[in-house]
Amino acid sequence: MDTVDAGLAKAALRKALRTARREHVAALNPRVKALMFLRPPSPLAALVPAGAVIGLYHAGRDEAPATSYARFFHEAGHAIALPWFETRGAPMQFRRWASPHMEELLGPDPHGALQPMADAEPLVPEFLFVPLVGFTDTGGRLGQGGGHYDRWLAAHPHVPAVGMAWDSQLADSLPTEAHDRPLAAVVTPTRLYGPF
Repeated sequence: MDTVDAGLAKAALRKALRTARREHVAALNPRVKALMFLRPPSPLAALVPAGAVIGLYHAGRDEAPATSYARFFHEAGHAIALPWFETRGAPMQFRRWASPHMEELLGPDPHGALQPMADAEPLVPEFLFVPLVGFTDTGGRLGQGGGHYDRWLAAHPHVPAVGMAWDSQLADSLPTEAHDRPLAAVVTPTRLYGPF
């Protein structure tokens, strides 16, 4: 599949998967939803090196929540880093979230999400949890379409990336391009796919 065809296929698939994700999340009982993604499954936590800087994200609407993972790893002694953008067109960097128990340490980023303040310490994650729109059971990932994680992962090929997703985001297959990097694993509320 050439780049143009893959890009068009990805755009159509993103739209369908976002709709399915939105409907799935809307149908969840809020009390049940609050109990999901509280801590990583033991086999996944065992993959994280002791003392590693953990990159996470502040979930946007309908994304799998990552704040409880941030708290879990923070309490285990890991530094927590969230994406940080200086401007809308700037490359994604990471900065320390000094306490995942304090959202007041975060402010709006140029894309409308929350990020650490500009004076937060820059960090480079050694293990990364990433949001996604869709995934395959072999580690394929379809992101939001901005390419921020693709570019960051290309510049840091040694950093394992684990997707966090709702079960409804599983796709039979995804169109791929040369820059698409498979995930090391994917975690959902009911299953751990991988490690691959």
